[in-house]
Amino acid sequence: MSIESVAWNQMYRRANAPDERRPFRMATLRRIGGFARPHKRMLAGFLVLSVVSAILAVATPVLAGRVVDAITESAAPEVVVRLALLIGLIAVFDAALGLVTRWLSASIGEGLILDLRTAVFDHVQRMPIAFFTRTRTGALVSRLNNDVIGAQRAFSDTLSGVVANLVTLVLTLVVMLGISWQITLLALLLLPVFVLPARRMGNRLAGIQREAADHNAAMSTQMTERFSAPGATLVKLFGRPGQESAEFAARASRVRDIGVRTAMVQTVFVTSLTLVSALAVAVVYGLGGFYALRGQLDAGSVVALSLLLTRLYAPLTALASARVEVMSAMVSFERVFEVLDLNPLITDKPDARKVPVGPVSVELDNVRFAYPAADKVSLASLEEVATLDSRGGDEVLHGISLHAEPGQVIALVGSSGAGKSTIAQLISRLYDVDSGAVRLSGVDVRDLSAQAIQETVGMVTQDGHLFHDTIRGNLQLARPEATDAELWEALERARLGDLVASLPDGLATVVGERGYRLSGGERQRLTIARLLLKQPRVVILDEATASLDSTSEAAVQEALSEALAGRTALVIAHRLSTIRAADAILVIEDGRVIENGTHSELLAARGRYEQLYRTQFQEDGANGAEFVNAS
Repeated sequence: MSIESVAWNQMYRRANAPDERRPFRMATLRRIGGFARPHKRMLAGFLVLSVVSAILAVATPVLAGRVVDAITESAAPEVVVRLALLIGLIAVFDAALGLVTRWLSASIGEGLILDLRTAVFDHVQRMPIAFFTRTRTGALVSRLNNDVIGAQRAFSDTLSGVVANLVTLVLTLVVMLGISWQITLLALLLLPVFVLPARRMGNRLAGIQREAADHNAAMSTQMTERFSAPGATLVKLFGRPGQESAEFAARASRVRDIGVRTAMVQTVFVTSLTLVSALAVAVVYGLGGFYALRGQLDAGSVVALSLLLTRLYAPLTALASARVEVMSAMVSFERVFEVLDLNPLITDKPDARKVPVGPVSVELDNVRFAYPAADKVSLASLEEVATLDSRGGDEVLHGISLHAEPGQVIALVGSSGAGKSTIAQLISRLYDVDSGAVRLSGVDVRDLSAQAIQETVGMVTQDGHLFHDTIRGNLQLARPEATDAELWEALERARLGDLVASLPDGLATVVGERGYRLSGGERQRLTIARLLLKQPRVVILDEATASLDSTSEAAVQEALSEALAGRTALVIAHRLSTIRAADAILVIEDGRVIENGTHSELLAARGRYEQLYRTQFQEDGANGAEFVNAS
């Protein structure tokens, strides 16, 4: 590696070095060893080849010097030819060695990336919903990308670099001292002039790069939010394109100015170091030539020393920044391990059970619940805060009890924020209760496996979330093995078959991010079709028809009535006309059940339900006669 390449490399390392100076932790090193263990044979071969490559790097200058000596001494032509052939063979062997070393490096590095990413992805999937409600998605994705790649460099770059540079440095010093210890010591005296500017200028560049990173992050955030369908709609509705453009241009201009400063700092730095190295070579030629003219040194030795000088400065400079590289890798590993060490709040017991066969009852027994504190479910670095709040959340459910017999439909109504959706999430075991119990067919959900609950309980949420995938892909989340005929049947039952059939690509139509290529009602009907395909024994509808128009709602209600037949259902609804036929209606306010009964019983009681019902019919413009008839 040339001095210029080393200079650029060190500049980059310094600019991207971590701010903190953390000590090496043996626990971290042991865990790194655990991830490296499956690749130990390839690592060993990689290190051996790196050492061989370092030896060859020193051998070539020595042979070049002998060629010069052979020429000056008028040796036989065969001697020069043999030396030239040997240099050529070494070059060919070194090239082949470089290919094999690169293959090993890539295999080890990419294998480590695969292992780390898979471990983090699988672990994150086991985290509770509370983790995702607090965590910035971009920060989490960064752990899977930037930090994993940073950790991988510890094996593919840093480890081999340190070993190869150490071997090269020792061999070069031994050979140079053997040729001329005076010239070698003089060359070493120039080393501080070479290394110290690298450290100082690198630290200066690091500050500039971090400032640029902050502005780039701000631009990325603005683009991510504004380029999504909801964000773009919001900007257009409030007429802010001009202001948005000005804000973005200001940030982009700042990044441009920083880019110019960065380019100049880098160029001045590399030019200075290149000049120092050129002066060092001049010193070698001057002093070496002086000794050669006095007969104290061969001409070939002068050439060898000048060539070896590059082999000396390059590894010395690289080793001077080795600590930065190692620390960067260690920080990346620790950031990855930080996520892996965050224990999921909800896990399966070793003897987790399945839900008993047959229709399923649902029971909440004196359930109390508060959302978990931030320090139990998240990381400060994933939320961009200094410290996480360790205080527990306020209790949102206060002794809730309900019982749904197999096949019954239980409706939950009440004001927004009363705790209705929280109850639905507890039944699905997205959270665990603080006290009391949630049971399916008499079995506490904490004693059931996650797979058993997922197979038993199906939910349609209010937002009707869809992935950026085809209609087929979104439906097959419920049943991956479902045939096209079964998909079409589910779409027909959700009153969406005609629409999908009219699309040019049919089931292969991509719905877009969050399904925004479909209307709100169409998205919701697609999620209902997904539920119908799953055919769960317990169905939870959390405002499942909220975004439908009257015609679509009537059609979907008919489909849901068919889907709910023989199944236990929990229906959360603000539109009270949709739950008149429920077997029982629970009115939830402030996390408590304040009323319980059928539609007629609750109207007759003239309580909170009657108030909600009367207010809704007045808002809908219903006449008094209809209300009286409903009563």
